[in-house]
Amino acid sequence: MIENSGLSGRVSYAVANPRTGEILESFQPDTPLPPASVAKAITAAYALEHLGPKHRFQTRVIATGPIQNGILQGDLIFAGGGDPTLDTDDLASIAANLKASGLREVRGDFLVWGGAVPYAPEIDSSQPDHVGYNPALSGLSLNYNRVYFEWTKASSGWGVTMDARSERYRPEVQVATMSVVQRKVPVYTYASKNGRDSWTVASGALGNKGARWLPVRKPDIYVGQVFRTFARSHGIVLKTEKAVQSLPKGQPLVIHNSAPLDEILRGMLKYSTNLTAELVGMAATRARLGRPVEMRGSAKEMSRWAAQRHGMTNTKLVDHSGLGDRSRVSARDMARL
Repeated sequence: MIENSGLSGRVSYAVANPRTGEILESFQPDTPLPPASVAKAITAAYALEHLGPKHRFQTRVIATGPIQNGILQGDLIFAGGGDPTLDTDDLASIAANLKASGLREVRGDFLVWGGAVPYAPEIDSSQPDHVGYNPALSGLSLNYNRVYFEWTKASSGWGVTMDARSERYRPEVQVATMSVVQRKVPVYTYASKNGRDSWTVASGALGNKGARWLPVRKPDIYVGQVFRTFARSHGIVLKTEKAVQSLPKGQPLVIHNSAPLDEILRGMLKYSTNLTAELVGMAATRARLGRPVEMRGSAKEMSRWAAQRHGMTNTKLVDHSGLGDRSRVSARDMARL
């Protein structure tokens, strides 16, 4: 079959009995090759073993001071717990629950904390700037760290919006801006300016109307802006969000739990969501080692686990999603897993 196909490059395979693990047939089964998104199967097994299928990620809203007559004499903190599935509808629900707690005014600052996961501006630096499957990583994530860019052509140019769209809401954001520039290429450019994601798009690439998801590089501020919008709709006016590196102590006012891990992993494998794989993988490493580890170090630890637990000695991963092309897995190793 391989000879008749005319495939170029290196080819390997392993056919195994799934009940016994016996290799029934193989061709160069120990050749390390880039696994691409098949790496997510390793991540799923790794997370299930270290976190458990019913693990839930927690997102909390915390008060640092006493609340008297509905007035918080202190700061309000939106603290992420590494939930990869947090979306705009969840933020609306959290804001409603905050109102139901009796809070109506905050005298202190509004702080956002994403330090549960070491920050990274992107998963793989070799990818184009504008692809939505290569967003930033943080303990605070929203809509898989993507912002919705929509354009409509008018007589005087293009109308442009950037929002955190969901099925129920479409709050506009300021953390990401878009300018239409008269050119044909490049289609997109990106720069970090004044604490914002500053995008330009080539006018020659736009039709009369369209939309696409763009990656977010400042997820903690992104979450803060959207949550502040929902809080204001309930009469709770918050100051402009400030990102903090360490989490101040305080009393949780609202705790939002994600779906159980096994459900999250089914979605990850079905839709091949890279952000989910990275956050879940790093959460598993934190549970394994008792401390947070950045993405590359966590992927190295997952490779070590794969070798120890499943004999996958030809597996060396640079991330948990398979996006980076320097990861290597052999066919025999995957059959073992």
